[in-house]
Amino acid sequence: MRVLMAGARFSGLDGVSLEAEKVAEGLAALGHEVVWLAGELEPWHEGIELPEMGLFTEEARSLYDLAFGEEGEDPALEAAVEAAGARLHAGIEAALEGVSFDLLLVQNAWAIPMQLPLAVALFRLWRGRGVPAIAHNHDYYWERPRFSKNRIPNVLERYFPPKGPVHLSINHAAIRELKRRRGMESLYLPNVMPFERPLPPPDAFARGFRRAFGLEGKRILLQPTRLVPRKQVEKSVELAARLKARGHEVALVVSHPGADEGDAYPKRIQALARERGVPFYWIGERVGPRRDEKRGVYALMDVYPNADLVTFPSRYEGFGNALLESVYAKKPLWVWPYPVYEEDIRPLGFRFFEPGAPIEQVEEALATPEALAPDLEQNYRLAREHFGYRRLISVLEEALREARAGTPL
Repeated sequence: MRVLMAGARFSGLDGVSLEAEKVAEGLAALGHEVVWLAGELEPWHEGIELPEMGLFTEEARSLYDLAFGEEGEDPALEAAVEAAGARLHAGIEAALEGVSFDLLLVQNAWAIPMQLPLAVALFRLWRGRGVPAIAHNHDYYWERPRFSKNRIPNVLERYFPPKGPVHLSINHAAIRELKRRRGMESLYLPNVMPFERPLPPPDAFARGFRRAFGLEGKRILLQPTRLVPRKQVEKSVELAARLKARGHEVALVVSHPGADEGDAYPKRIQALARERGVPFYWIGERVGPRRDEKRGVYALMDVYPNADLVTFPSRYEGFGNALLESVYAKKPLWVWPYPVYEEDIRPLGFRFFEPGAPIEQVEEALATPEALAPDLEQNYRLAREHFGYRRLISVLEEALREARAGTPL
């Protein structure tokens, strides 16, 4: 079966892009072909890159700015969104001329209304082609306060998400809310990592990471997130400052770009790090989903083995890529107890540091990492059981059965 994987962006280190790659691996393991369609693609994707589908087109940004921030239904604005979606659909169909597919898999474009015309266009594509559809929903709009005041309630009701596709939700709270708000069921597909395929030891390029950034002799605190407010990078700065005050040579490394939310927060964090005397390395331009040795770009999994402690103080996550990545790399993790962690992850028995942990325990992890080996192995076993590719394959098989039967949950 040929699956059209569609969304605004499959590029970089955002969670949607990373999980879409894993879904594509799962589909390939089941014998299916994936064709990619998005506003941004990586060079290795086989598919169609159509810039009009991107998150930051002039029209998409204009409609977004008009739609959110004020309350009250605006029929003219809703009509403008529909018209823009119809135009984009025509462009997509033109780009897909001669391309057939058996199933449409939409990544988050029917969940979070960042690109309003795209949701309409993909809905029209789905209905026009008459194929089954699966929606992998990472962030429902009601989970984000900035969408609570809007002028397009009918657009949100119809397309975010639409009735008919098989829906995949990434946490149990999202499953409950989708049922409560829309009467729709969804399958639970948490974020995953290939725990059945252990991370190989770092090669020469990965081992050169510290030297490349002047980090020899320092304990690396790695925050593997974007530099945006909800990631609470200031908490990591404060942890690094506490360790530094206790005599540890530490450095805080942020591996992802800021992206999407302006430069005010990155500037504030950089100023805070200077104020607290914390060596701060923001290296987002040198880290990608795959390495490029000629350009000096490291894959994310080149970076993790060099960390002494992973910090993840995010106040909200749909699931939490960084948490699973740290377990996959067998690194100790300092995690803020965000709601999905408290419901879906902590009860499984993982052993992480939380903010209430004595600083001496964190120091011990830095000084004698071998003492944590039993906990790290236990974390790995739990993650392989609950968040490995076997889980991914199982959920995809169920979703495909439902979609092909034409009886979505």
